[in-house]
Amino acid sequence: MSTRNQFQDELQELYAEILHMSDLVGAALDRSMESLIQQQQEIAENVIANDKEIDKLEQIINDKAILLIAKQQPVATDLRRIVTALRVMIDIERMGDNAKNIAKSSIRLLDNPSSIPPDLSNMHHQVKKMLHTAVLAFEQEDISLAGKLAEMDDEVDRVYKRVVSDLLYETATRPDQIEYVMQMSFCARYLERFADHITNIGESILYLVKGESVNLNK
Repeated sequence: MSTRNQFQDELQELYAEILHMSDLVGAALDRSMESLIQQQQEIAENVIANDKEIDKLEQIINDKAILLIAKQQPVATDLRRIVTALRVMIDIERMGDNAKNIAKSSIRLLDNPSSIPPDLSNMHHQVKKMLHTAVLAFEQEDISLAGKLAEMDDEVDRVYKRVVSDLLYETATRPDQIEYVMQMSFCARYLERFADHITNIGESILYLVKGESVNLNK
């Protein structure tokens, strides 16, 4: 096998690991929201425990990327692909941390059962759409799809502000619900941060294709 073909094969393996990691994180987000809505401690604890698998995969990807650079000494676009892969991996791992934090909040609310704000579910659905778009953009190196993430993130930010505003009103009218308001506010913030990391992936894709840094989080 030629050196070039070997490099492409190893790079594809690296990308496949990252896509697998994104699947794990997407599932973690769904499960953490499920634990929050259904008030199921076992589901939340599984999300927290499974985060170790995401962290382990991050280390595997990082090691493979460093080895690939050391062996192949890529330049130009090839080097940018590896750098982009590492940047995307870091954001995915942090998204996993946000999913884990939602699970932790759901456990803290077990002694204070209450329905979640409807807009929190709306944020979750919008964030999942963003993740799907980002994964497609990453797979296809599609800057058009990557660019759409900014507008999608703006919608998440609008809903986030609405959630926080409603929760502040809840504090004023139901002071006995401080713990509920605080944890729901945290969860909304974790979803908002999850979306920001997805937007960062869009920026990484634009960097890969255009060779320049673009800020989508304006």
